[in-house]
Amino acid sequence: NLSNSSPVSLDRVAEIVGLDDEEKAKRIVFYEVDLCDEPSLRDMFKNCPTFESCIHFAGLKAVGESTRIPLKYYHNNLTGTFNLLSLMEEFNCRSIVFSSSATVYGAPETVPITESASVGQGITNAYGRTKYMIEDILRDFYKSAPKWSITILRYFNPVGAHPSGLIGEDPNGIPNNLMPYISQVAVGRREHLTVFGDDYETPDGTGVRDYLHVMDLAEGHLSAINHMAEKGSGIYLFNLGTGNGCSVIDMLKAMEKACGHELKYVVGPRREGDIATCYADASLAKKEMGWEATRGLEEMCLDTWSWQEKNPQGFSGVKSKITPMKRDASSL
Repeated sequence: NLSNSSPVSLDRVAEIVGLDDEEKAKRIVFYEVDLCDEPSLRDMFKNCPTFESCIHFAGLKAVGESTRIPLKYYHNNLTGTFNLLSLMEEFNCRSIVFSSSATVYGAPETVPITESASVGQGITNAYGRTKYMIEDILRDFYKSAPKWSITILRYFNPVGAHPSGLIGEDPNGIPNNLMPYISQVAVGRREHLTVFGDDYETPDGTGVRDYLHVMDLAEGHLSAINHMAEKGSGIYLFNLGTGNGCSVIDMLKAMEKACGHELKYVVGPRREGDIATCYADASLAKKEMGWEATRGLEEMCLDTWSWQEKNPQGFSGVKSKITPMKRDASSL
């Protein structure tokens, strides 16, 4: 998903797992394709090596931005998914893990949130509604195509970086999420953090979220693929989170400890589409898939700082050695 990353991350993955150039060329096949461009996506399916399962990450993901340009979110996230599912069916790839979101719960009545909690009611932004709509599309699709294996993962708030410091979050433009913004303040790229609202009904007045280390999240996807391979066809749904709520100020203090200096912040108005508190009950993922988050707030911040300190400008100015197989569309 190049709206929030870079092809350089593929080089870094190869470095982490110890692939030489010859092995990298064989094992990493990169197509740069917009999922909304059906002809180019079809060409990819025709030309790429056969694959058994797909992890669908591609989509626009900023809550605040989605309230300003909702049509772009609906078009991009829904159309891309339609095209992907249709071509997967046509080319006999019938296993998918979909990146959904805790935003489908809207403003929850109680926390922690289980998978059986009400969804679709009180969703405060177009981003969350696209996730909710795609979940419904997947359910309807499965009824018509019961040979499929579909896992819906409702992420809470992914943060962190690979512990090597080689791969991390490098959003294009001004970050929309808390952790990359804090880390850019810590490294000096930005003057201060803006805390959007300090008048919520939470212990310190700032929003409370369930922050999940991206390595735990990655392991959750592997668990989902293995679970589908074991169970076979079906549609499965899991929350991925730690089960612990953390406020914006809690995260700020943890990042100050990780980077070793104070971080300046100012308080601004609430951001449209945000809610006060949201954290997960992820016990079903542990029971059914054997997955649970093992990394805490300290590790999230230390790994984020390691990435940002080693890469103060992110991937900017670094060229990937991996050439896309097709360049006739820009990736989302």
